[in-house]
Amino acid sequence: MSFFIQSAFDPATQFRYFAWVLTVIVSIVLHELAHGWMAIRCGDDTPRRLGRLTGNPLVHMGPFSLGALFLLGMAWGSMPIDPTRLRGKYAEAKVAFAGPATNLLIAVVCLTLYGLLLRFNVTAEPSQFMDNLYRFLLIAGQANLVLMVFNLFPVPPLDGSHILANFNRKYALFIDDPGKQGFFILGFIAVFAISRQLWAPLGNAATWFVRLVAGI
Repeated sequence: MSFFIQSAFDPATQFRYFAWVLTVIVSIVLHELAHGWMAIRCGDDTPRRLGRLTGNPLVHMGPFSLGALFLLGMAWGSMPIDPTRLRGKYAEAKVAFAGPATNLLIAVVCLTLYGLLLRFNVTAEPSQFMDNLYRFLLIAGQANLVLMVFNLFPVPPLDGSHILANFNRKYALFIDDPGKQGFFILGFIAVFAISRQLWAPLGNAATWFVRLVAGI
């Protein structure tokens, strides 16, 4: 099996490697900060007290996650939240949804910028810089669409499980059962495998959106 990091040393894939790494780091940091900011708005100051309102990826991802990103192309993050401090009936759902919503916002911004650059023909002459910018914006937009959908699956520890649990007490009791951990591990693996199949259709959606904004 070839490792993701090998693409960093191939001139044909170097740009995509570094674009992916940068996109994932920035996206995870903003995703986790969104959880933290929403938690504070809903009454839980845990993220602030623990010094987690920072843009430092080491704080949100940790060295192991960052290492996995550079080596395998996959990573994760975390934001400490105390649900008992949250105010409001659907506060936990709001905190959980803030992360995927941020991924959607990043995707829309990147893809809209790509479309606008095409619409107004920012550069009349082809250039390596603009070509790389277009490629980066498309990668960032597509990746964040995948991250949004992936995190909305209702399988612990993904955000979708916290959203559903907030609306369904029976599901909340179900995911709190320690005896279900093996089931959830299998479910997470299945969701991860499924998410890989989302790349093509979400890529098509990203391209369609860019063309819509560009008017082509």
